Amino acid sequence: MTLNAFEDTAADASPTAIYEDRLWRDKGWTARVIKNEDDDGWAVAMYLDGESEPALVGPWTMGRDKKNPKPLDAFAFSTLIKTASEVIRRHEQHQHAMLNKRLTVDTPSGRLDVTLQIVPDEDAPYALLSAHDANGEQVAQVRVGPEFRFNPGSAHAWVEDDFRRPGD
Repeated sequence: MTLNAFEDTAADASPTAIYEDRLWRDKGWTARVIKNEDDDGWAVAMYLDGESEPALVGPWTMGRDKKNPKPLDAFAFSTLIKTASEVIRRHEQHQHAMLNKRLTVDTPSGRLDVTLQIVPDEDAPYALLSAHDANGEQVAQVRVGPEFRFNPGSAHAWVEDDFRRPGD
């Protein structure tokens, strides 16, 4: 589904509430009903204030004339905010899970939580490999490449190698 570009982005939109048939702006969100260029229907795009890309784009209902879109209303806007917020929340959870991994390693002196935290720096990404004891105290931490293969085997090997930086 492609979108028609619209002239004012959420980034430069004023905080003033707007309630029009095809544009609602309130509560930090903007809903814009747009022509779906892929077919003869309509779509709605939800923008979080300050963002240039929509958090959600979905089909929009045709009006009674079967030609124009149904006007936005308070119930639809509220539902769209909830749905778009959930999409953002799930995306953030996914990003967190991709950048933060955790395993438990059993050692003769007790269990250790071994974590890998990827730092997606644009110029020089890296990852921090850390070990914490049962009390949450950090036992060791080394910097590794963001491509480090973090799995039970590599975590065990790191612990058994006295927390030396892998590859050294």
